[in-house]
Amino acid sequence: MVFYLKFQTFLDKVIGPLEWVMLFLVIGGGIYLTLHSRGYPILKIKNSFKLLFSSDHNELGISRFQALSAVLAATVGLGNISGVAIAIYMGGPGVLVWMWLTAIIGSVIKFYSCSLAVNVRTYDSKGNPIGGPMYYMSYGIKKWGKPMAIWFSIAGLFGVLPAFTANQLTEAFVSVVNPSKELLNIGDFNWKLIFGFFLALITSFVIFGGLNSIVKVSSSLVPLMVMIYLAIGITILIINFNKIIPTFSLIFNEAFNVNAIASGSFWGLIILGVRRAVFSNESGVGNAPMYHGQSHTKMGTDEGLVAMLGPFFDTIIVCTITGLIVLISGVYIQNDLNGISLTLEAFRKLFFGFGDILLMIMVFVFGISTLFTYSYYGVKCLGFLTKRSWGKYYNYVYILSIIISSLMTVDVVVGIIDISFALMCIPNMIAILILSPNVKNEMQERGWL
Repeated sequence: MVFYLKFQTFLDKVIGPLEWVMLFLVIGGGIYLTLHSRGYPILKIKNSFKLLFSSDHNELGISRFQALSAVLAATVGLGNISGVAIAIYMGGPGVLVWMWLTAIIGSVIKFYSCSLAVNVRTYDSKGNPIGGPMYYMSYGIKKWGKPMAIWFSIAGLFGVLPAFTANQLTEAFVSVVNPSKELLNIGDFNWKLIFGFFLALITSFVIFGGLNSIVKVSSSLVPLMVMIYLAIGITILIINFNKIIPTFSLIFNEAFNVNAIASGSFWGLIILGVRRAVFSNESGVGNAPMYHGQSHTKMGTDEGLVAMLGPFFDTIIVCTITGLIVLISGVYIQNDLNGISLTLEAFRKLFFGFGDILLMIMVFVFGISTLFTYSYYGVKCLGFLTKRSWGKYYNYVYILSIIISSLMTVDVVVGIIDISFALMCIPNMIAILILSPNVKNEMQERGWL
């Protein structure tokens, strides 16, 4: 316990200065890119749905739908379900406003980054496309590109570890199933260890099958689970429709609270909203381009438009529904609940007393799909740092980390991920800003500007 407290204190000190840099780059950089593109990608988002199910008739690479499904499998899940609860617990209802604004700006960032992932990429010996931040840094920026790519890839080795997902899945299992009481009283620690081994086992069956295995499973699981989650969430909101407008009023009043502005806590609220939104939809972090860079898309801006749907589904829709349910339930006021436990209690309270069980099933599927897809990011990072064929060895570290993460506290896990994401975000956002003319030129060539 003493070690955890000291480690948590260290993490808090490190994330402090990093989060300000991340805030400046994500918000400042995102606003610049929005002005740079004249906001055109946002206005053209309806075309994203048309492109999502179309094909460039190229057999090499994965489809746009598979790329987006894999990205959503990594982002739609515990970040939206338990991450939102953590944000509200730490910053109150107003934090949702800053998550929304970050998501809108983040969609433009994803447009640029995923366009670059297609425009500036390489190919393997079989002709399959290989793209991502480390590649558009290396090939697009002459002088500092390679060091930036190495920095990004090293941070990525830690940022894409399944710490948060494995931790929250285990917490949900112990909280809802309560195996020490219902099954066998061997203590929560032992049950967490057993569940961690279970998660590691089923994850290994998929991730050792490579990219095609991952996208095949994620494109099958994610759309169905999102539809079920939305159906239950919307049902809860319809039942409590009279509380929706007052809840939105509470959110905006808290977001622009005069006392918070006067006391200085206002900026802390904004930072928290940005952190949780970035954690939720990963805009600016650089994960999504690693999947979208594998797409068979020929025009980078087509892939960029499809990638914009990620923050839209992830934060604007799923996070909003989760946040409203947590706030309407009133359970966020209880100081003893945080993370997944808070969201589970909200669903139990508002959905006929068994909403937590249904949510637990969805959380498990969402979490498993996230465990499947996140491993590929680490494989690409290690493959770039060493040899591409060596990247697969990251999966062994990944599997081991699932077991270890199941036993850690949520505060330590969130701290590690926040620091790693910030360290990935910094070189990635700098690279996107430097290479942004590449994307604008293509937009002009297509007559968009």
